[in-house]
Amino acid sequence: MKAVKAAIEAAADATAANPIFCAVDTPNLAAAQRLAGQVRGAVGGLKLGLKFFAAQGPAGVKSMTGEGLPIFLDLKLHDIPNTVAGAMREAARLCVALTTVHASGGSAMLAAAVKAARDAAKPPKVLAVTMLTSMDSSDLKAMGVARTVQEQVRALAETAQEAGCDGVVCSPQEVAPLRAALPSDFLLLVPGLRSATAARNEDQKRVDTPANAIRAGADYLVIGRTITEAEDPRRAALAVWDEVASARRARAH
Repeated sequence: MKAVKAAIEAAADATAANPIFCAVDTPNLAAAQRLAGQVRGAVGGLKLGLKFFAAQGPAGVKSMTGEGLPIFLDLKLHDIPNTVAGAMREAARLCVALTTVHASGGSAMLAAAVKAARDAAKPPKVLAVTMLTSMDSSDLKAMGVARTVQEQVRALAETAQEAGCDGVVCSPQEVAPLRAALPSDFLLLVPGLRSATAARNEDQKRVDTPANAIRAGADYLVIGRTITEAEDPRRAALAVWDEVASARRARAH
């Protein structure tokens, strides 16, 4: 366990310099480790989601933390406060850098998740998912929500911030208004990204480019198929990083 913690601490600087988390969308541990080796040094971390976790469990996460890259464990916990607190307590023991809960679970659930995470020896950052990028205004209307997408996302983000979360997950289209409305140290992690030349992902509706997300004020980016489906994942990751680095320089000026 000490070796795993040391690896995570040594890799933390990489995420500060490179905000890209590569989405590991496979249930296969060997394939995930192979991808980690291909993109190491070209991304700032790895995102492990439900597909990987359902197949490999906590042991698989521990194996991936040994790959020398910070881990974003994206489980999107959503249940009654006591259940979420228990799950978060276990997730926090895996020495991951970031993890998620659903903001729509409400203030009590969010606060319980944050408290459980803070009890860990090395607490992960807790991010609240606002609206999935697969949803749009028609989905809100179908659920009986009268707010616009931006209004709904902002309301959920403010609830998360008040409950003590470290940040939120939002689409690139909500980054600018959230950055203007929330404290500068409140983290914004953004999925739903594709390069300008990439084909549109049909399962995502609120999308944009990595460069635009960074210019709007995003802290972290999750990039999946642009990297993982490329013939050369490392080269693809470096190309995205070049795009992001240029956008960062432009934002700084």
